[in-house]
Amino acid sequence: MPSTLLVIDDEPNITFSLQASLSAPMLKVLTASSGREGIESFRVHRPHAVLLDVRLPDMTGLEAYEKIREIDGRVPVIVMTAFSRTETAIEATRRGAFDYLTKPVDLHHLKDVVARALEVSRLRRVPAIVQQEEDTQAIGADVIVGNTPAMQELYKTIGRVAGNDSTVLILGESGTGKELVARAIYHYSLRAAKPFLAINCAAIPESLLESELFGHERGAFTGADQRRIGKFEQVNGGTILLDEIGDMTPATQAKALRLLQQQQFERIGGNTTIQTDVRIIAATNRNIEEMVRDGTFRRDLYYRLNVFTIHLPPLRERMGDVPLLVMNFIRRAAKEAETEPCTITAETLEILQQHHWPGNVRELESALKFAMAHASSNVITPDCLPESCRSRKSVNNGGLMVNQPQEGSSTTTNRQPENVSSSGFDVAELARQLLTDGTHNIYRQVGSSVDRIVLQMVMQHVHGNQQQAAELLGISRMTLRSKLRALDAEVHAPTDSEPAPANSDGLNSQEPPLE
Repeated sequence: MPSTLLVIDDEPNITFSLQASLSAPMLKVLTASSGREGIESFRVHRPHAVLLDVRLPDMTGLEAYEKIREIDGRVPVIVMTAFSRTETAIEATRRGAFDYLTKPVDLHHLKDVVARALEVSRLRRVPAIVQQEEDTQAIGADVIVGNTPAMQELYKTIGRVAGNDSTVLILGESGTGKELVARAIYHYSLRAAKPFLAINCAAIPESLLESELFGHERGAFTGADQRRIGKFEQVNGGTILLDEIGDMTPATQAKALRLLQQQQFERIGGNTTIQTDVRIIAATNRNIEEMVRDGTFRRDLYYRLNVFTIHLPPLRERMGDVPLLVMNFIRRAAKEAETEPCTITAETLEILQQHHWPGNVRELESALKFAMAHASSNVITPDCLPESCRSRKSVNNGGLMVNQPQEGSSTTTNRQPENVSSSGFDVAELARQLLTDGTHNIYRQVGSSVDRIVLQMVMQHVHGNQQQAAELLGISRMTLRSKLRALDAEVHAPTDSEPAPANSDGLNSQEPPLE
């Protein structure tokens, strides 16, 4: 269903231009010219996000904001102001407003803020629920799927921890569904009517993370030209997911420890103690106990986080759930597209159950999206699957792995160890083999092998979006595209009967190249 945005502003030219600029097939824009009209429209239409001017003809923006919060405190409200230093906008943010923008509003920035607000709204509204035996496709919900013993134990743990306010630490590999489990805890908790916010600590630059979480005062550092309200203050009363908490700096870890102990902190550059009330759910795919031993993660913070710990099993340890997950993804895609679900052949399902799935459930979902896009006659056959699933062996040797072609498939120019699989390889063994063979360019060959698995996993993780992949890898997009072209040319080297492709920019990437 399309999302709905409510714009409350008394200037007709502003509401007209915003409605014209933001309206889209999947976004309906409503307008109101006064506070009372906006509040009534909010009550009737229940929009997914609100754009609110701080100066209205019949009431202040703060008064309108508080009325909206009383109706539904989960809906993100973006405040607009014509005055960049107005205390009203900052106060609204302190009370929980999602963000504030200065007029005249930059359209590109506005669209980005609105998109983020709508995504936050979805995470807060759409429940993450445990699979029911008779209804694996609960309408309007994100379902945690699985019937294996490991998943049954997970469901019991969610039930035990959701009803109290204790801190929860979720551990698991990338793609196992840590955010989905965190949302399930939130939706089953006593704070379900309050805001929920997920913050990826690894995605925010180290220099900005502390400010993002705790806020800063004007003049605290170069560029801090006004006060900023941090997320812990903004989501007062709600729940915060600190994803990839293992990437926190020591300084931020120290502040997070105090927050967990006393629910108190100071903004950067400030000396006023802020009291807040948030429930923290932390998650990481790193070995947090090893980080504690190495001294890269505070031992006292680990003990504070480790009140309840949930270990999410990787997909390879619950392969019996693959058929359920496959049907869940297929039915969900059909519901979103309003079409009949695809059917999948037994041979295709067997291939999916034999794959090692280094990217876990997220990789399986990406593979099925790829397969459904390439299915003919609404039937998913083996040739519809990504190359990484249908033409690679899937043996786990417990080490860092890269892909190896099956017998009879196209050869590559690089030597690879015999225990190579679709999920990784033993780097030391590869180096030893190359040295034994007297091979030259060992550094290039090992690096190319590592690039192949890392780039493929990242591209699958971001569903082919090269810009996001470049940001995650910490390289420029030009460098990423160059590496993808090199790997694609190497893996798909043309034979006498197979002409070289005219243009290729990625490993199973569905994103068109941007010149």
